[in-house]
Amino acid sequence: MTTNRPHASTVERVPLRSALHNLPAYKPGKVAAVSGTTQYKLSSNENPYPPLPSVRDVVAEAAAGINLYPDMACAEITEAIAKRWDVPAASVSFGAGSVEVASQIIRAVAGEGDEVVFAWRSFEAYPILTGLAGAKAVHVPLTADERHDLPAMAAAVTERTRLIFVCTPNNPTGTSVTADELHAFMAAVPEDVLVVIDEAYVHFNVDAAAAQGIDFFRTYPNVVVLHTFSKAYGLAGLRIGYAIAPDYISTALRAVAIPFGVSALAQKAALASLDAEDEIEARITSLVTEREMLHAELLSIGWDVCPSEANFVWLRTGEATQELETVFTEAGVIVRAYPGDGIRISVGTPEANRQAVQAAKAAFNRLAAER
Repeated sequence: MTTNRPHASTVERVPLRSALHNLPAYKPGKVAAVSGTTQYKLSSNENPYPPLPSVRDVVAEAAAGINLYPDMACAEITEAIAKRWDVPAASVSFGAGSVEVASQIIRAVAGEGDEVVFAWRSFEAYPILTGLAGAKAVHVPLTADERHDLPAMAAAVTERTRLIFVCTPNNPTGTSVTADELHAFMAAVPEDVLVVIDEAYVHFNVDAAAAQGIDFFRTYPNVVVLHTFSKAYGLAGLRIGYAIAPDYISTALRAVAIPFGVSALAQKAALASLDAEDEIEARITSLVTEREMLHAELLSIGWDVCPSEANFVWLRTGEATQELETVFTEAGVIVRAYPGDGIRISVGTPEANRQAVQAAKAAFNRLAAER
């Protein structure tokens, strides 16, 4: 005789944390889904170019030692970053991508009953990481031109605020914060509130007026700067990012970091990338040129698209977002859709970008036909 009892693995015998009940899920960029057609994956903010030969060679050599644990202190790359930015080595700490370092910061600073403030829409990991720490996420809407509303963010600070994220250039809108705006913001924020300047896309920012996080780290005692090797350096698959922070914050980040979280391959690749910055800069210049082309083409089609200082562009598509995502997919372009808000298109190879322009034209025509 058989019974229809639930499988043991489906019965929740161990109570889960309440924070998990309403936690939004992180949604990675979709991959190509239609077989038999040429498709371009522009749904993740990846560098479309393959690793530099010099970096690939270093990784191949380092692969011979993957039976050994990596240097948990990341000593060699720490010294290189400290020299690169002329900061004390004690101010530099690493994690498996800047998102993991952001998680370290939240865990070190915010807990139950505390608040973490950030613009919205911004990097979708912020509310997830905040919720996992048991803290409250405070979303401050962007301005009408898709930028951080820094006065509103300052006004959102309460006695429970422990941490503020300023993502510049902002993911997914690509807009950046000016130095003057950020100085005014810092003057309005109490010194016991940590301000994290998340610069994952800073290498693509060519706005002369834009804030430079390192300048603010040197000026204010409550600033942390986040950088990553995933975007401009093209090491997204190896996961390595870092924070430049006051020494006591860096010590706390190392304390909460996952032991051996940054692989030896990632550390060696990051070092090799720093040695190849002239080649990296040439690729950045190419991507910025393609971004400007993509922006101009979208404007000529009729899209009201804001200038971007990142390696992607943003279409505010509102309630039509999921319908228009399908149009892009059918045209051979996989984009990142944020239902109810918009579509982010990463800058790819010239061929991919030309295809994206054609897909955007089809999407615009679909939208116009329905109005």
